[in-house]
Amino acid sequence: MPDAAPSPPALPDELRYIVIEGVIGAGKTTLARLLAERFDGSLVLEEFDENPFLERFYEDRVRWAFQTQLAFLASRFRQQKALFARDLFHQVTIADYAFDKDRIFAHLNLDGDELQLYETLYRLMEPSTPQPDLVVYLQSTPDRLMQNIRLRGRPYEADMDPDYIRDLHEAYTYYFRRYTKSPLLIVNAAPIDFVKNPADLKELVRQITTVTPSGTTYFDPEPSGEVGNA
Repeated sequence: MPDAAPSPPALPDELRYIVIEGVIGAGKTTLARLLAERFDGSLVLEEFDENPFLERFYEDRVRWAFQTQLAFLASRFRQQKALFARDLFHQVTIADYAFDKDRIFAHLNLDGDELQLYETLYRLMEPSTPQPDLVVYLQSTPDRLMQNIRLRGRPYEADMDPDYIRDLHEAYTYYFRRYTKSPLLIVNAAPIDFVKNPADLKELVRQITTVTPSGTTYFDPEPSGEVGNA
């Protein structure tokens, strides 16, 4: 009788709330879905389609940045408050954003009185949000991010400014190089495809389930075959 296939690695008990982060197009929502399915977890997705200002923001960033940012802040805070009310110790929860990421966008798109007001609201909200047990940051390259954005074909992203993606990439890199709020796994996601290549996903899962319980861990995989949309 052939040996049974080895079961996939299980999450350590201390990993109940995992956040996947990355710049637009990094594959964070896709990975969050895959992990929630693999670990039979609850999935929390950013409600970007419900932001009434998002399309206008991409058409005119200066005019609509403040309204877009406040709408995202309110939406994310509502979701985080609901998370805080759950029993996160007994159910695995996978989210495709961290509440902190809101400030990355705010500091890139706002200034003056608008940024000061945003910071006031953020500081009132942030203490009421749960801290992740692990953040997985999918670090890619601007070129790969733009490729993924084009392939997924969202109408309001059709004219995405490559300079904006480069600015976001730099802002995310700066932020996560200094991140200390929770354990952090930084993944060089540019040379892999965890959607089309099962081996890439398997190794990424292994990295997540064996990550150092504190500080920052880096995963720099070797390129594996065709790299497509993540």
